[in-house]
Amino acid sequence: MANAKIIEMKAKQVAEVQEKIAKAQSVVVFDYRGLSVAEVTALRNEMRKAGVEYVVLKNSIVERAAKEAGVDDAILAYLKGPSAFAFGYEDAVAPAKILKDCIKKTKKCEMKGGIINGVVSDAAAMNALADLPPREVLIARLLGSMMSPISGLAIVLDQIAKQKGEVPAAE
Repeated sequence: MANAKIIEMKAKQVAEVQEKIAKAQSVVVFDYRGLSVAEVTALRNEMRKAGVEYVVLKNSIVERAAKEAGVDDAILAYLKGPSAFAFGYEDAVAPAKILKDCIKKTKKCEMKGGIINGVVSDAAAMNALADLPPREVLIARLLGSMMSPISGLAIVLDQIAKQKGEVPAAE
């Protein structure tokens, strides 16, 4: 009787984690050993503010959930030893960025790897992801680069109009 309940409970956990993996834009697997309770609390608060879910799960549960979610078996390499997971639902960069900042401050934990939009990535890729500028900055850069040719064209047309002695329409 107890075994059936345990199996049912674990199956429910696997289904919940599978749903989290499917819903998340990124999942960072990291080793949290060495962090004090105060540091973990600060990390959780920082993640919560950014819309990131911090969870400590059994590797076997995550392994089963990842298989059911169709994630590559390469994730198994990162599911060794104590593991915590940061699920980024709204921003793929946020979990890696917050963890990298935490590692820089505390010098205690380390990223093992993770999943970015369904693709398994190593710790180097997660660090590279953390180095990306915020989404708003990337959008501003994109818009700036799109506007640059248009503003250049406007300046050229204005100078041509002045050379011909015509008054530009903007004035």
